[in-house]
Amino acid sequence: MMLKAAEVTVQDVRIRTEDGWDLAGTLYRAEAPTLAILISAGTGFPRRFYRHAAAYFAARGATVLTYDYRGIGESKPEDLAGSGIDYPHWGQRDMSAALAYLAAAAPGAWLTTLGHSIGGQLVGFAKPELQVSRHAFVAVGSGFWGVHKLRNLPMEWFFWWLYGPLCLARYGYIPAGGLWGGEALPPELFKTWRRWSGRRSYLLPDLESGRYMHHFDAVEGPICAWVLSDDPIATKTACEDTLSHYPQAQKHLVVRQPQDLAQRKVGHEGAFRKGHEALWQELWAWLSEGDLPQGGGGR
Repeated sequence: MMLKAAEVTVQDVRIRTEDGWDLAGTLYRAEAPTLAILISAGTGFPRRFYRHAAAYFAARGATVLTYDYRGIGESKPEDLAGSGIDYPHWGQRDMSAALAYLAAAAPGAWLTTLGHSIGGQLVGFAKPELQVSRHAFVAVGSGFWGVHKLRNLPMEWFFWWLYGPLCLARYGYIPAGGLWGGEALPPELFKTWRRWSGRRSYLLPDLESGRYMHHFDAVEGPICAWVLSDDPIATKTACEDTLSHYPQAQKHLVVRQPQDLAQRKVGHEGAFRKGHEALWQELWAWLSEGDLPQGGGGR
């Protein structure tokens, strides 16, 4: 039964990582929660982007935590160019700290994650000490350009090999605005993203070489991934590639058309915009009860 909005409290919090970074977070707390959901953002998305979905889940009886990765939103340092922030840090340090904070904030509740885009890939970098009962992925897929839709490739190539390098040369980082519509990005993170996205094997060579500490093989909580048919980036093939990185987890994939969700378009980021309750209901059913979506090309 849906709780009244008055029974949900919203509180901005600070999350301290093991290496001393101070992350900004927002806790949406239901009375007597039975479920805890960590929402992990896509690249360049601040935590406030997920506020409508977070409030929806909290109103149904969950405690939900959104957070800004280091370098993003209210977790941004003064010197982004010299910060040394790399992609795996968001999982190894930030997601790990956020999971621990959420577990302490909702003792006794089932711990789950909801990852958007890179937020699903970071699960394999987070520490495995805390038992996560289920994972939901939305628009999560390999960044390799060869498994994206053809219409998106000219923009991607321009971003990787002309716009991005010019920004690094001028600013020392990727600024917000212009071609890049998200929050400003640290230089090392951009270079890692470009390296991974230039090969079909994506991040696997860096994992196999020991370049980054990871726990992809230790993730055992079941994963259900939602692919949006009009998403030019996280296509079904791209999502299948990412799911293959989690060999021990039971995996499910469902494809949704915009009309399935009473929408004209959803794309890569639309699933978390206000008005997408049809999808949020499916996410809730999976995270709270383990109920798989019906139809939509699931496997």
